[in-house]
Amino acid sequence: MSGIASNPVEPPRYIRHQAPRPRSEAKRSHIIDAAMRHFAENGYHAARVGDIAATLGIAKGSIFQHFGSKDGLFFEVYKRAVRSFSKYLDAPADVRAAGFFDVLYYWLVRTEHMLREDWIPYRISLLGNYGTDLVLKREINRFLTTEDPYGTGAFVRFGLERGELRKDMDIEMIVSILDWTMERFQDALLTAELDPGLFRRQGEMPEKKEARIRQFLEVLQRAVGAVSASSVHSNRQIRRIAAADLVARTKMS
Repeated sequence: MSGIASNPVEPPRYIRHQAPRPRSEAKRSHIIDAAMRHFAENGYHAARVGDIAATLGIAKGSIFQHFGSKDGLFFEVYKRAVRSFSKYLDAPADVRAAGFFDVLYYWLVRTEHMLREDWIPYRISLLGNYGTDLVLKREINRFLTTEDPYGTGAFVRFGLERGELRKDMDIEMIVSILDWTMERFQDALLTAELDPGLFRRQGEMPEKKEARIRQFLEVLQRAVGAVSASSVHSNRQIRRIAAADLVARTKMS
């Protein structure tokens, strides 16, 4: 994901360059655990470091000693949340064998199911993407670009090796397009399920969401997909995966 233009001043003080000692790392991890739930329940701006400290039974200054600021604490919380998400190529083997766009469809139709399994990291990711100031958002963008927590680079190479993606485009451009579009589209799906009022979005019928997913994939394929029979995300494949997902949802209900 492309970041905001680099800052000419010194980096924020919450960007740490020295690895903490084991005992200190254990305490940091404990603070992050508590902070994740607090931020998820209260949002970024309403969250209070003092309340997190009170929950843990420690001094507020102890949190600032480890993270420097509220921004620093949230940045570590955001990284913990995003690192917990599955990578593209963690899809089942049969889905990967079906192709690049089948993998995308697999994750898109499961967006809301993953949210129900653990809502905290997904709410944290939404807050980080849309509910923070520009300085913190820039650092989040840098982290996503440097670490590639979703494995987008490897996934794009997978699509290129299968001949399903355009070879006349720079690989980094395809990675960026995929990151930009998938993030925004999945966030749109998540907000309706997680909290329809959080970003002033209204929920929608499942049939409409399914149609939007299909349309999104069609547009994406036209943008980065190779013009060949092997790249076609057929209706038969979509129906097969959708049917399997319907069975899974029926078993969960």
